[in-house]
Amino acid sequence: MVKELVCVNCPLGCRLTVEVENDQVISVSGNSCPRGEEYAKSECIRPARILTTTVRIEGAIHRVLPVITEREIPLDMVMEAMDAVRGIHVKAPVKVGDVIAADLLGTGVNLVAARSMDRV
Repeated sequence: MVKELVCVNCPLGCRLTVEVENDQVISVSGNSCPRGEEYAKSECIRPARILTTTVRIEGAIHRVLPVITEREIPLDMVMEAMDAVRGIHVKAPVKVGDVIAADLLGTGVNLVAARSMDRV
């Protein structure tokens, strides 16, 4: 199978052609740098994304707190992760970088606060 991708690792946006057989990347062409090849391999075998969302917060000026995963999680787990995050409620104060959920869904990736919020 041949897949066409646009690399998102740098501003060049190289058009990649990836040949995949039996869940293995056979070849990558069209990349201008090694990061393009790594992106193509990852995207074709097990794509991953950084999750950014919000959780409810009590006792703060706002009702929700922006959160983000420290690293990418597998794309096929994003919806399950969102279901888990919907049930999270925190109390102010919270500092940017505080771990809101450790080892999200057993991925080894923490969900952290993306901003600080003081108690009102």
